[in-house]
Amino acid sequence: MKYSQATDYALHAMLYLVAEAPDKPVSVQLLAEKLGVSQTYLSKMLTKLVKAGLIHSVSGANGGYKLKRNQDDISFLDVIQAIEGTTSLFECSFHHDSACLIQQVVADAEQQMMHTLKSKKIADLVAHIPKQPHERLT
Repeated sequence: MKYSQATDYALHAMLYLVAEAPDKPVSVQLLAEKLGVSQTYLSKMLTKLVKAGLIHSVSGANGGYKLKRNQDDISFLDVIQAIEGTTSLFECSFHHDSACLIQQVVADAEQQMMHTLKSKKIADLVAHIPKQPHERLT
């Protein structure tokens, strides 16, 4: 299974917001610089995170993006679904009854993966981030 580069950027952006600025807005420029990514592309990901209710934008000279939800409640699954959507990874292409044995196995595996991603919180990673000034968070 492979998630898009957009999801990778979104997860890293959320980790930065949780670790470095949970209560203050961070400009898209600073965030893009810290992550080493394009501001334009990152802005699109941040817009999806805003629509999902994970962050919000703050207007003004000191504006930017900041967490909207409690940092301890934001899971990997929340961020992934904000970017990728909630569509199943596998759909059986054959036209037989709804009890497709292959679909059942894949659906079970997907449920287990979703459970794991839902139980892992972005904030859980903060303690594992090495504190090195002027380093990119990638």
